[in-house]
Amino acid sequence: MRNHFHSKGFTIIETIVAISIVVIIIMGATKAVQRGLSLYIFSKDQITGFYLAQEGFEQIRNIRDENRINGRNWLAGIANASSDPCYFGQSCTVSPVETQAAIRCSALGSCPALGQDASGFYGYNAAWAVTPFTREISLSPISADEMAVTVTVSWSKGGSARQFQARENILNW
Repeated sequence: MRNHFHSKGFTIIETIVAISIVVIIIMGATKAVQRGLSLYIFSKDQITGFYLAQEGFEQIRNIRDENRINGRNWLAGIANASSDPCYFGQSCTVSPVETQAAIRCSALGSCPALGQDASGFYGYNAAWAVTPFTREISLSPISADEMAVTVTVSWSKGGSARQFQARENILNW
């Protein structure tokens, strides 16, 4: 007499293999989502840094233009005299929301962190929420009628320091 057993279902090995495959798929998907979120945050911060740098250039150009309109030296209030905030070898910053003037930082690399108000504006108002961003502006002479403006925006996120730096030349026109 023969005994025939027809097993229906999975063996323990088949079950372990199936669970392992499902776990690997879930881990891969989780890692992909995590990486995507990380890249999104980095991109968002990098775009913010770009716009903060652009705002720095625009404010320096605005001061230069106002000087011209008002008959002052084109670098007055920027880098005309050693007492000016952005004088060569010094660093400064701007906060167009609060003031039209440049503000001297105590030393290179020491500009304060920008704050952000409820509307999304960035500046140096003490009542605003502090952000991880700092903006530093420095000027270097190229000729009597041309200056190199370098704007560096720095921030750190998750223990990683980031920086966006751009340079633009302005002219005495």
